[in-house]
Amino acid sequence: MGAGRPLDPGPRVTTTAPDHRGGIVVGLIREARPKQWAKNALVFVAPGAAGVLTTRQGLTHAVFAFLMFCAAAGATYILNDVLDVEADRRHPRKRHRPIAARVVPVPLALAVAAIVAVSAVGLSAWRTWQFGLIVAVYIVLTTVYSTVLKHQPVLDVMGLASGFVLRLLGGAYAVQVAISDWFLIISCFGALFIAVCKRIGEKAEMGDGQGSTRKLLESYSDRYLSFLEALAAGAVIISYCQFAVQRASERPSIAIWVLLSIIPFMIAILRYALLVDQGKGSAPEDLLGEDRQLQLFGVIWAALMAASVYA
Repeated sequence: MGAGRPLDPGPRVTTTAPDHRGGIVVGLIREARPKQWAKNALVFVAPGAAGVLTTRQGLTHAVFAFLMFCAAAGATYILNDVLDVEADRRHPRKRHRPIAARVVPVPLALAVAAIVAVSAVGLSAWRTWQFGLIVAVYIVLTTVYSTVLKHQPVLDVMGLASGFVLRLLGGAYAVQVAISDWFLIISCFGALFIAVCKRIGEKAEMGDGQGSTRKLLESYSDRYLSFLEALAAGAVIISYCQFAVQRASERPSIAIWVLLSIIPFMIAILRYALLVDQGKGSAPEDLLGEDRQLQLFGVIWAALMAASVYA
C-alpha cells in the first residue's frame, strides 16, 4: 500500500487570548445609553421660555447643562444596570445589554460610573452651586430610585417623574433664569404623564411575563394606571391653558401666538396617549423620535412659543 495523504491536522489552535478592549469600551458607551440622552434636551426649555437662547452666553450655558446631565445620566444608567444585572438577564431585550451579557465586568462598570458622576457634579458646581446641587440631587435620586423606589408602587412613578423635573430645573439654574409657578406646575404634571405612560407601555410590552422581570408591574392594575394617566393628562392640559390665558392677558401683543400654542400642545398629549393605548410608550425617547405626528405638532408648538417669546 502507498503512504496515502497525510491526515488533516484540523484548524490551527492559537493560545492568544482575544482582545476585548474595544468591546469593553463600546459596551460602556452602550451602557451609558446615548440614545436616551435626548431626554436631557429638557434643559433647554426654561432658557428658551425666558428668551435667552439667542444670546451666546445663554446658549453656551444651556449646552453645558445638557452635557453635564448626559454625563450624570450615563453614570446612573451604568449603575442601574449593575444593580439590575440578574433581572436583565431574564429579560428578552435587556439581556443583551453589555453588563448583563458579561461584556463589561461589573467592577469596571462601577468604577467608571463613580468617576463620571463625581466629575459631573464638580463641573456643574463650578458653573453655579445651585446647578451643582441639582445635578447631585439627580444622581442621588436616580441611585435611590434604582435601589429602593423602583420597587415601591407609586413612589417609583414619582421618582421617575422627578428625574424629568430636575432636568427642567437644571436648565434654569445653569443659565440663571427665573422659574415661574406655571412652569413648575406644568413640568410636574407633564413629567408624571410621561412616567405613567412609560409604566403602561412596559406592562403591555411584557404581557404575562411581567412578573418575572419586574414584580412592581404586577402591583399596578390597568384601571389604576389609566386613572393616573387621565389625571396627569388632564392636569397638564388645564395647567397649560391657564398659563397661556394668563400670559396672553399680561402681554396682549403676543396673545395670539401663546393662545394658538394650546392647540398643538393638546393634540400632542392626546396623540401620545393614543400611542400608549396601542401598546407603545415603554421607551419615550423612541416614541418621540419615531412618530411623525408627534414631531410635527411638537415643531408647531415650539414655533408658536418661540414667536410669543422672541417676537
